[in-house]
Amino acid sequence: MSDAARAGGSRPLLVPALVADLAAELVRRAGEDRRLTGEAGGAHRAALVRRLVAAGRRENGDALKAIVHRHGWPTAQAVGEDASTAALMILLHTPDLSFQLSCRDLIAEAAADGACPALHHAYIADHCAVELGQPQFYGTRVNPATLRPYEIRNPLTLDERRHDVGLGPLDAQLRALRQRG
Repeated sequence: MSDAARAGGSRPLLVPALVADLAAELVRRAGEDRRLTGEAGGAHRAALVRRLVAAGRRENGDALKAIVHRHGWPTAQAVGEDASTAALMILLHTPDLSFQLSCRDLIAEAAADGACPALHHAYIADHCAVELGQPQFYGTRVNPATLRPYEIRNPLTLDERRHDVGLGPLDAQLRALRQRG
């Protein structure tokens, strides 16, 4: 974070042109990741496309690290809902767990302050828990091979926690996943 950002408090002030540029960059990067991921699923050159996806995710992660280091987490309040969601998608796909863990804490703080949706924290918190071999709290991560959720902490109160962050019941999510195939 820059000296000016530290002097001004925990959130740096961004000028409108910079906000627009950051937002557009985040949305562009997440869109490119989505496009390449779609191609990897059915391409006859799937191995090549998967390598391109992996390289793109590393590059996107590095770009997001630079943004976070300089400006803090790109909250919905700072860069808009679409760009903040794009930043979350980039974060979820980056291969750097330590970076994900540090951003998880930034997102938790931003969600508590109302600067980004609580749902963003639910996704990154569950992602980090599963990657660390711990039970997830919101049930957002599902094993693609079994279409069953990874282990859940306190399953009896899961749907209450999901409701608190704007998610529907887990059973409804699982039914929708199974219908899509």
